[in-house]
Amino acid sequence: MLNIQSKLPGVSTTIFSVMSKLAAEHNAINLSQGFPDYTCDPVLTDLVNKAMKDGFNQYAPMPGNNLLKETIAEKVETLYNIKYNPDTEITVTAGGTQAIFTALAAIINPGDEVIIFEPAYDSYAPTIKLLGGLVKTYELAPPHYTIDWEMVKKLFTSSTRMIILNSPHNPTGSILSTDDMKSLIKLINGTDILILSDEVYEHLIYDGQKHQSVMLFPELRERSFVIASFGKLLHATGWKLGYCLAPEMLTKEFRKVHQFNVFSVNSPMQQAIANYLQVPKHYLGIDKFFQEKRDYFRKLLGSSRLQLLPCNGSYFQCVSYNNISDEKDVDFSIRLIKEFGVATIPVSAFYQKSTDHKIIRFCFAKENATLASAAEKLKNV
Repeated sequence: MLNIQSKLPGVSTTIFSVMSKLAAEHNAINLSQGFPDYTCDPVLTDLVNKAMKDGFNQYAPMPGNNLLKETIAEKVETLYNIKYNPDTEITVTAGGTQAIFTALAAIINPGDEVIIFEPAYDSYAPTIKLLGGLVKTYELAPPHYTIDWEMVKKLFTSSTRMIILNSPHNPTGSILSTDDMKSLIKLINGTDILILSDEVYEHLIYDGQKHQSVMLFPELRERSFVIASFGKLLHATGWKLGYCLAPEMLTKEFRKVHQFNVFSVNSPMQQAIANYLQVPKHYLGIDKFFQEKRDYFRKLLGSSRLQLLPCNGSYFQCVSYNNISDEKDVDFSIRLIKEFGVATIPVSAFYQKSTDHKIIRFCFAKENATLASAAEKLKNV
Protein backbone atom coordinates (compact mmCIF):
# COMPACT_ATOMS: atom_id res chain seq x y z
CA MET A 1 0.00 0.00 0.00
CA LEU A 2 1.44 3.35 -1.05
CA ASN A 3 1.65 5.97 1.67
CA ILE A 4 0.36 9.20 0.13
CA GLN A 5 -0.23 12.29 2.22
CA SER A 6 -3.08 14.34 0.78
CA LYS A 7 -2.45 18.06 0.32
CA LEU A 8 -6.21 18.65 0.65
CA PRO A 9 -7.31 16.02 3.17
CA GLY A 10 -10.64 17.67 3.94
CA VAL A 11 -11.68 18.05 0.30
CA SER A 12 -14.00 15.63 -1.48
CA THR A 13 -16.13 15.78 -4.64
CA THR A 14 -17.75 19.21 -4.98
CA ILE A 15 -21.40 19.71 -4.13
CA PHE A 16 -22.00 20.72 -7.75
CA SER A 17 -20.94 17.30 -9.04
CA VAL A 18 -22.90 15.56 -6.28
CA MET A 19 -26.14 17.40 -7.01
CA SER A 20 -25.82 17.11 -10.78
CA LYS A 21 -25.24 13.36 -10.45
CA LEU A 22 -28.30 13.02 -8.23
CA ALA A 23 -30.33 15.11 -10.66
CA ALA A 24 -29.38 12.80 -13.51
CA GLU A 25 -30.16 9.68 -11.46
CA HIS A 26 -33.64 10.97 -10.55
CA ASN A 27 -34.36 12.72 -13.86
CA ALA A 28 -34.73 16.01 -11.99
CA ILE A 29 -34.67 19.50 -13.49
CA ASN A 30 -31.13 20.71 -12.86
CA LEU A 31 -31.08 24.26 -11.47
CA SER A 32 -27.98 23.50 -9.41
CA GLN A 33 -24.87 24.10 -11.53
CA GLY A 34 -24.40 27.49 -13.16
CA PHE A 35 -24.71 26.70 -16.84
CA PRO A 36 -27.39 27.43 -19.47
CA ASP A 37 -29.56 24.74 -21.01
CA TYR A 38 -29.85 26.74 -24.25
CA THR A 39 -27.32 27.09 -27.06
CA CYS A 40 -24.95 29.95 -27.62
CA ASP A 41 -25.27 32.17 -30.69
CA PRO A 42 -24.87 30.13 -33.93
CA VAL A 43 -22.91 33.08 -35.33
CA LEU A 44 -20.27 32.35 -32.71
CA THR A 45 -20.09 28.61 -33.39
CA ASP A 46 -19.84 29.36 -37.12
CA LEU A 47 -16.90 31.62 -36.35
CA VAL A 48 -15.20 28.77 -34.45
CA ASN A 49 -15.71 26.52 -37.48
CA LYS A 50 -14.27 29.21 -39.73
CA ALA A 51 -11.26 29.68 -37.44
CA MET A 52 -10.53 25.95 -37.60
CA LYS A 53 -10.78 25.99 -41.41
CA ASP A 54 -8.57 29.09 -41.50
CA GLY A 55 -5.82 27.20 -39.69
CA PHE A 56 -6.10 28.37 -36.07
CA ASN A 57 -5.45 24.85 -34.79
CA GLN A 58 -1.98 25.07 -33.27
CA TYR A 59 -0.72 26.66 -30.05
CA ALA A 60 -1.87 30.21 -29.51
CA PRO A 61 0.68 32.66 -28.09
CA MET A 62 1.21 32.03 -24.38
CA PRO A 63 -0.47 35.30 -23.21
CA GLY A 64 -3.33 34.86 -25.67
CA ASN A 65 -4.42 35.56 -29.23
CA ASN A 66 -3.24 39.09 -30.07
CA LEU A 67 -6.50 40.14 -31.72
CA LEU A 68 -8.46 38.84 -28.73
CA LYS A 69 -6.29 40.73 -26.25
CA GLU A 70 -6.72 43.91 -28.28
CA THR A 71 -10.48 43.33 -28.41
CA ILE A 72 -10.60 42.83 -24.64
CA ALA A 73 -8.70 46.10 -24.18
CA GLU A 74 -11.21 47.91 -26.41
CA LYS A 75 -14.15 46.35 -24.54
CA VAL A 76 -12.75 47.40 -21.15
CA GLU A 77 -12.13 50.94 -22.38
CA THR A 78 -15.67 51.14 -23.81
CA LEU A 79 -17.27 49.92 -20.57
CA TYR A 80 -15.05 51.52 -17.92
CA ASN A 81 -12.98 54.19 -19.71
CA ILE A 82 -9.86 52.40 -18.48
CA LYS A 83 -6.89 51.45 -20.66
CA TYR A 84 -5.08 48.14 -20.25
CA ASN A 85 -2.09 47.36 -22.45
CA PRO A 86 -2.96 44.17 -24.39
CA ASP A 87 0.71 43.15 -24.59
CA THR A 88 1.65 43.57 -20.96
CA GLU A 89 -1.55 43.64 -18.87
CA ILE A 90 -4.00 41.14 -20.39
CA THR A 91 -3.69 37.34 -20.32
CA VAL A 92 -6.20 34.90 -21.84
CA THR A 93 -6.88 31.90 -19.58
CA ALA A 94 -8.59 28.51 -19.59
CA GLY A 95 -11.59 29.92 -17.76
CA GLY A 96 -12.04 32.04 -14.66
CA THR A 97 -11.10 29.29 -12.23
CA GLN A 98 -7.70 28.79 -13.84
CA ALA A 99 -7.13 32.54 -13.71
CA ILE A 100 -7.98 32.55 -9.99
CA PHE A 101 -5.66 29.62 -9.32
CA THR A 102 -2.81 31.20 -11.30
CA ALA A 103 -3.14 34.61 -9.62
CA LEU A 104 -3.02 32.98 -6.19
CA ALA A 105 -0.13 30.69 -7.16
CA ALA A 106 1.83 33.68 -8.44
CA ILE A 107 1.58 35.56 -5.14
CA ILE A 108 0.79 33.35 -2.14
CA ASN A 109 3.65 31.83 -0.15
CA PRO A 110 3.36 29.48 2.84
CA GLY A 111 2.05 31.43 5.82
CA ASP A 112 0.51 34.24 3.78
CA GLU A 113 -3.04 35.09 4.82
CA VAL A 114 -5.88 35.64 2.35
CA ILE A 115 -9.21 37.16 3.39
CA ILE A 116 -12.28 35.70 1.71
CA PHE A 117 -15.98 36.48 2.12
CA GLU A 118 -18.20 33.47 2.68
CA PRO A 119 -20.38 32.07 1.27
CA ALA A 120 -17.66 31.90 -1.38
CA TYR A 121 -17.01 30.25 -4.71
CA ASP A 122 -15.64 26.89 -3.71
CA SER A 123 -12.22 27.12 -5.42
CA TYR A 124 -10.87 29.97 -3.28
CA ALA A 125 -10.13 28.27 0.04
CA PRO A 126 -8.74 24.96 -1.32
CA THR A 127 -6.37 26.79 -3.66
CA ILE A 128 -5.07 29.00 -0.85
CA LYS A 129 -4.52 25.94 1.35
CA LEU A 130 -2.85 24.01 -1.48
CA LEU A 131 -0.31 26.83 -1.74
CA GLY A 132 0.39 26.79 1.99
CA GLY A 133 -1.55 29.97 2.62
CA LEU A 134 -3.96 30.60 5.49
CA VAL A 135 -7.63 31.39 4.87
CA LYS A 136 -9.09 34.22 6.96
CA THR A 137 -12.87 34.14 6.67
CA TYR A 138 -15.46 36.88 6.99
CA GLU A 139 -18.93 35.34 7.10
CA LEU A 140 -21.74 37.18 5.34
CA ALA A 141 -25.31 36.68 6.51
CA PRO A 142 -28.70 36.71 4.74
CA PRO A 143 -30.74 38.32 3.48
CA HIS A 144 -28.48 41.10 2.12
CA TYR A 145 -24.98 39.64 2.68
CA THR A 146 -23.45 43.05 3.33
CA ILE A 147 -19.90 43.70 4.58
CA ASP A 148 -18.95 45.55 7.76
CA TRP A 149 -15.53 46.81 6.73
CA GLU A 150 -14.51 47.70 10.28
CA MET A 151 -14.94 44.02 11.13
CA VAL A 152 -12.87 43.10 8.08
CA LYS A 153 -10.09 45.34 9.38
CA LYS A 154 -9.94 43.22 12.53
CA LEU A 155 -8.86 40.27 10.36
CA PHE A 156 -5.73 42.14 9.21
CA THR A 157 -2.36 40.98 10.49
CA SER A 158 1.21 41.51 9.35
CA SER A 159 0.77 38.35 7.24
CA THR A 160 -2.29 39.54 5.30
CA ARG A 161 -1.27 39.28 1.63
CA MET A 162 -4.50 39.39 -0.36
CA ILE A 163 -8.26 39.99 -0.25
CA ILE A 164 -10.56 38.15 -2.66
CA LEU A 165 -13.62 40.05 -3.85
CA ASN A 166 -16.49 38.63 -5.88
CA SER A 167 -19.10 40.99 -7.32
CA PRO A 168 -21.67 40.20 -8.57
CA HIS A 169 -21.50 37.53 -5.94
CA ASN A 170 -21.82 33.79 -6.34
CA PRO A 171 -23.88 32.32 -4.70
CA THR A 172 -25.92 35.17 -3.19
CA GLY A 173 -26.49 37.57 -6.11
CA SER A 174 -25.39 40.54 -3.98
CA ILE A 175 -23.20 43.33 -5.41
CA LEU A 176 -20.61 45.71 -4.00
CA SER A 177 -21.44 49.42 -3.88
CA THR A 178 -19.31 52.52 -4.38
CA ASP A 179 -19.27 52.92 -0.58
CA ASP A 180 -17.91 49.38 -0.26
CA MET A 181 -15.06 50.18 -2.60
CA LYS A 182 -14.25 53.44 -0.83
CA SER A 183 -14.21 51.63 2.52
CA LEU A 184 -11.85 49.03 1.09
CA ILE A 185 -9.53 51.73 -0.21
CA LYS A 186 -9.31 53.23 3.28
CA LEU A 187 -8.45 49.85 4.76
CA ILE A 188 -5.62 48.96 2.40
CA ASN A 189 -4.00 52.38 1.92
CA GLY A 190 -0.45 52.21 3.17
CA THR A 191 -0.32 48.40 2.98
CA ASP A 192 1.07 45.92 0.44
CA ILE A 193 -2.18 43.94 0.38
CA LEU A 194 -3.22 42.81 -3.09
CA ILE A 195 -6.73 42.28 -4.45
CA LEU A 196 -8.06 39.39 -6.49
CA SER A 197 -11.36 40.61 -7.93
CA ASP A 198 -13.54 37.85 -9.35
CA GLU A 199 -15.80 39.72 -11.77
CA VAL A 200 -17.00 36.89 -13.99
CA TYR A 201 -20.62 38.10 -13.69
CA GLU A 202 -19.72 41.73 -14.44
CA HIS A 203 -22.42 42.08 -17.13
CA LEU A 204 -25.18 40.58 -15.01
CA ILE A 205 -26.26 43.61 -12.95
CA TYR A 206 -29.95 44.45 -12.61
CA ASP A 207 -32.43 47.25 -12.03
CA GLY A 208 -30.25 49.95 -13.58
CA GLN A 209 -27.43 49.50 -11.09
CA LYS A 210 -23.80 49.77 -12.23
CA HIS A 211 -21.00 47.28 -11.73
CA GLN A 212 -18.47 48.75 -9.30
CA SER A 213 -15.36 47.11 -10.71
CA VAL A 214 -12.04 47.61 -8.94
CA MET A 215 -10.89 48.93 -12.31
CA LEU A 216 -12.87 52.12 -11.67
CA PHE A 217 -10.79 52.96 -8.59
CA PRO A 218 -7.10 53.74 -9.28
CA GLU A 219 -6.06 52.91 -5.71
CA LEU A 220 -7.49 49.41 -6.19
CA ARG A 221 -6.67 48.90 -9.86
CA GLU A 222 -2.94 49.32 -9.27
CA ARG A 223 -2.90 46.32 -6.90
CA SER A 224 -5.58 44.08 -8.43
CA PHE A 225 -5.90 40.96 -10.53
CA VAL A 226 -9.29 41.23 -12.27
CA ILE A 227 -10.79 37.93 -13.40
CA ALA A 228 -13.38 37.70 -16.20
CA SER A 229 -15.12 34.87 -18.05
CA PHE A 230 -16.28 34.42 -21.63
CA GLY A 231 -18.33 31.41 -20.54
CA LYS A 232 -20.74 33.62 -18.60
CA LEU A 233 -20.77 36.33 -21.26
CA LEU A 234 -21.33 34.09 -24.30
CA HIS A 235 -23.47 31.28 -22.80
CA ALA A 236 -20.60 28.85 -23.44
CA THR A 237 -19.36 27.70 -20.05
CA GLY A 238 -17.97 24.46 -21.48
CA TRP A 239 -15.42 26.34 -23.55
CA LYS A 240 -13.53 27.33 -20.38
CA LEU A 241 -12.17 30.63 -21.64
CA GLY A 242 -11.55 33.74 -19.58
CA TYR A 243 -8.90 36.34 -18.94
CA CYS A 244 -6.97 38.22 -16.29
CA LEU A 245 -6.38 41.96 -16.24
CA ALA A 246 -3.56 43.26 -14.05
CA PRO A 247 -0.87 45.95 -13.99
CA GLU A 248 2.33 44.96 -15.80
CA MET A 249 4.22 44.09 -12.61
CA LEU A 250 1.48 41.68 -11.48
CA THR A 251 0.94 40.31 -14.99
CA LYS A 252 4.62 39.35 -15.21
CA GLU A 253 4.23 37.23 -12.09
CA PHE A 254 0.92 35.82 -13.33
CA ARG A 255 2.42 34.72 -16.65
CA LYS A 256 5.37 33.04 -14.96
CA VAL A 257 2.89 30.55 -13.51
CA HIS A 258 0.45 30.57 -16.44
CA GLN A 259 3.12 29.38 -18.88
CA PHE A 260 3.73 26.25 -16.83
CA ASN A 261 0.25 25.24 -15.69
CA VAL A 262 -1.55 25.92 -18.99
CA PHE A 263 0.83 27.71 -21.39
CA SER A 264 -1.89 28.62 -23.88
CA VAL A 265 -5.59 27.99 -24.36
CA ASN A 266 -7.94 26.92 -27.14
CA SER A 267 -6.76 28.59 -30.34
CA PRO A 268 -9.79 28.51 -32.71
CA MET A 269 -12.16 29.65 -29.96
CA GLN A 270 -9.91 32.58 -29.10
CA GLN A 271 -9.94 33.70 -32.72
CA ALA A 272 -13.69 33.23 -32.99
CA ILE A 273 -14.42 35.21 -29.83
CA ALA A 274 -12.12 38.01 -30.98
CA ASN A 275 -14.12 38.32 -34.21
CA TYR A 276 -17.48 37.92 -32.46
CA LEU A 277 -16.81 40.72 -29.99
CA GLN A 278 -16.09 43.17 -32.80
CA VAL A 279 -19.86 43.69 -32.74
CA PRO A 280 -20.64 45.36 -29.36
CA LYS A 281 -24.29 44.31 -29.40
CA HIS A 282 -23.07 40.74 -28.95
CA TYR A 283 -22.21 41.58 -25.33
CA LEU A 284 -24.14 44.76 -24.55
CA GLY A 285 -27.65 44.12 -23.34
CA ILE A 286 -26.98 40.76 -21.73
CA ASP A 287 -28.11 42.32 -18.43
CA LYS A 288 -31.59 42.86 -19.88
CA PHE A 289 -31.69 39.26 -21.13
CA PHE A 290 -30.92 37.86 -17.69
CA GLN A 291 -33.03 40.39 -15.78
CA GLU A 292 -36.04 39.17 -17.75
CA LYS A 293 -35.21 35.62 -16.68
CA ARG A 294 -34.70 36.69 -13.07
CA ASP A 295 -38.02 38.54 -13.00
CA TYR A 296 -39.81 35.66 -14.70
CA PHE A 297 -38.44 33.10 -12.26
CA ARG A 298 -39.11 35.27 -9.20
CA LYS A 299 -42.70 35.79 -10.34
CA LEU A 300 -43.15 32.04 -10.74
CA LEU A 301 -41.73 31.34 -7.29
CA GLY A 302 -43.95 34.01 -5.77
CA SER A 303 -46.79 31.51 -5.49
CA SER A 304 -44.59 28.95 -3.71
CA ARG A 305 -43.78 28.79 0.02
CA LEU A 306 -40.13 29.58 -0.66
CA GLN A 307 -39.02 33.04 0.47
CA LEU A 308 -37.14 35.03 -2.16
CA LEU A 309 -33.89 36.79 -1.18
CA PRO A 310 -32.68 39.87 -3.09
CA CYS A 311 -30.90 39.22 -6.38
CA ASN A 312 -29.01 42.24 -7.71
CA GLY A 313 -26.62 40.39 -10.00
CA SER A 314 -25.32 37.03 -11.30
CA TYR A 315 -27.71 34.36 -12.60
CA PHE A 316 -28.44 32.85 -9.19
CA GLN A 317 -31.54 33.22 -7.06
CA CYS A 318 -31.30 32.32 -3.38
CA VAL A 319 -34.39 31.39 -1.37
CA SER A 320 -35.10 30.56 2.26
CA TYR A 321 -37.10 27.49 3.21
CA ASN A 322 -37.02 28.38 6.90
CA ASN A 323 -40.83 28.46 7.14
CA ILE A 324 -41.13 25.05 5.47
CA SER A 325 -38.66 22.76 7.22
CA ASP A 326 -36.02 22.51 9.95
CA GLU A 327 -33.94 20.13 7.84
CA LYS A 328 -30.31 20.88 7.13
CA ASP A 329 -30.00 22.55 3.75
CA VAL A 330 -28.11 19.57 2.29
CA ASP A 331 -30.85 17.17 3.38
CA PHE A 332 -33.56 19.52 2.12
CA SER A 333 -31.79 19.85 -1.25
CA ILE A 334 -31.50 16.08 -1.62
CA ARG A 335 -35.19 15.69 -0.78
CA LEU A 336 -36.08 18.32 -3.41
CA ILE A 337 -34.37 16.15 -6.01
CA LYS A 338 -35.80 12.83 -4.91
CA GLU A 339 -39.35 13.89 -4.04
CA PHE A 340 -40.03 16.96 -6.18
CA GLY A 341 -37.66 16.57 -9.14
CA VAL A 342 -35.70 19.83 -8.88
CA ALA A 343 -31.96 20.10 -8.20
CA THR A 344 -30.54 23.04 -6.28
CA ILE A 345 -27.40 23.85 -4.27
CA PRO A 346 -27.38 24.20 -0.46
CA VAL A 347 -25.64 27.46 0.40
CA SER A 348 -23.91 25.89 3.42
CA ALA A 349 -21.61 24.27 0.83
CA PHE A 350 -20.11 27.71 0.22
CA TYR A 351 -19.02 28.09 3.88
CA GLN A 352 -15.97 26.24 5.21
CA LYS A 353 -17.82 25.69 8.49
CA SER A 354 -20.94 24.58 6.59
CA THR A 355 -22.90 27.44 8.15
CA ASP A 356 -26.57 26.66 7.58
CA HIS A 357 -29.04 29.54 7.27
CA LYS A 358 -31.67 27.33 5.57
CA ILE A 359 -30.87 28.94 2.21
CA ILE A 360 -30.65 27.20 -1.18
CA ARG A 361 -29.51 28.53 -4.56
CA PHE A 362 -31.15 28.14 -7.96
CA CYS A 363 -29.57 28.94 -11.34
CA PHE A 364 -32.00 30.76 -13.63
CA ALA A 365 -29.79 30.70 -16.75
CA LYS A 366 -32.30 28.31 -18.28
CA GLU A 367 -34.98 28.22 -20.94
CA ASN A 368 -38.21 29.79 -19.70
CA ALA A 369 -39.92 26.44 -20.19
CA THR A 370 -37.36 24.84 -17.87
CA LEU A 371 -37.93 27.51 -15.22
CA ALA A 372 -41.69 27.16 -15.52
CA SER A 373 -41.53 23.37 -15.12
CA ALA A 374 -39.25 23.68 -12.10
CA ALA A 375 -41.45 26.35 -10.48
CA GLU A 376 -44.54 24.19 -10.95
CA LYS A 377 -42.83 21.38 -9.06
CA LEU A 378 -41.60 23.75 -6.36
CA LYS A 379 -45.14 24.95 -5.67
CA ASN A 380 -45.77 21.53 -4.18
CA VAL A 381 -43.01 21.87 -1.58
